[in-house]
Amino acid sequence: MLDVDPGPSTNRTVYTFVGSPAAIVEAALAAARTAHRLIDMTRHSGSHPRMGALDVCPFIPVCGVTVAECVKVAKEFGRRLAGELDVPVFLYGDAADKGDHRKTMPQIRAGEYESLEKKLQDPQWQPDFGPSAFVPRWGATVTGVRKFLIAYNINLIATKEQAHRIALNLRTQGRGNGEVGRLQNCQAIGWYLEERNMAQISINLTDFDVTPIHVAYEEALKDAAALNVPITGSEIVGLVPLRSLLQAADYYIDREGLFILEEEHKLQLVINRLGLSQLAPFVPKERIIEYCLAEGDPSLRSVGPLGRGSVAALVRGVAARTAAPGGGSVAAAVAALGSALGAMVGQLTYGKRQWEEHDAAMRSAIAPLHRAAFELLPAIDNDTIAFSKYMVSSLQDHLI
Repeated sequence: MLDVDPGPSTNRTVYTFVGSPAAIVEAALAAARTAHRLIDMTRHSGSHPRMGALDVCPFIPVCGVTVAECVKVAKEFGRRLAGELDVPVFLYGDAADKGDHRKTMPQIRAGEYESLEKKLQDPQWQPDFGPSAFVPRWGATVTGVRKFLIAYNINLIATKEQAHRIALNLRTQGRGNGEVGRLQNCQAIGWYLEERNMAQISINLTDFDVTPIHVAYEEALKDAAALNVPITGSEIVGLVPLRSLLQAADYYIDREGLFILEEEHKLQLVINRLGLSQLAPFVPKERIIEYCLAEGDPSLRSVGPLGRGSVAALVRGVAARTAAPGGGSVAAAVAALGSALGAMVGQLTYGKRQWEEHDAAMRSAIAPLHRAAFELLPAIDNDTIAFSKYMVSSLQDHLI
């Protein structure tokens, strides 16, 4: 279990957990059994759209698994959930296969729990698994496969109606009737958080490569300014991919002409510019999925044991009576050290009055050298791995 994020006004909790395909199905079913025992949808209300006690259970490929494998996982979960609890289950995203009218969450959840009984009577809305009969205590569950969705809320001192006006301007479907919004792969609504005494634009970014976090924030700022209402910060619900925050860092670094090298400092910049700690401290090691999964220094997450080890261990390995690690690993290590040395000299030169005339040159040179030093580290292990695979393949050919 990586994260638990409850919301009083939404009356909804987001759980994030990771595991192997087999383990993750069992974990999701265990969660469903608990929801089935504890939650009664006939008594439920909240500001977030919903249609079931276990409203949605997406499976997201993180590492070492394909989308196709996740589709199999989602279908197994849906089949077993429907069979065990006798409840309707719909497939969405990459797992959906019953028409374009029922692929996205807004499509499937339209009308919410209150319209579900009538919806289940429609031949076009028969569940993928389980009965078409309405189960009042449960409602229905949606499961499927999608990219990493970023649940992102922007905070305003405004009314619910003003927040929703901005949401309609931004979200892909816009106001309907052909009046589309400005952002693609973006779902959004406006609501009011009574416990915080503020409004929010609640956004789901379904593809952050198409609409990054900082784009959603900056576009909301424009509309808020037009309404003369202040945006005071934002929050990320659940976990977030590191790359999405580094995208935002690169945007603000470029826009403001900043000079920032370290990943930690880039994250501090994004937390500040987006106001991610307004409602609660944004702690990278607890909120960034790569950091949650990494062992040891998260900046070395892609580096193997040779690159992570000591210089003495690498020298001992190269000096041993074995073919690997060899020349390629040594070359990668030397190149990484050379790049690091160049970055060091550049940083010792940059920002000092006596060498001020070289600042522009140093800024252009330091960043690629610093980046290369860390990008070369994985090659220390990759060369040894590649050579080992070659030797195994050669041996197999010889045996054949």
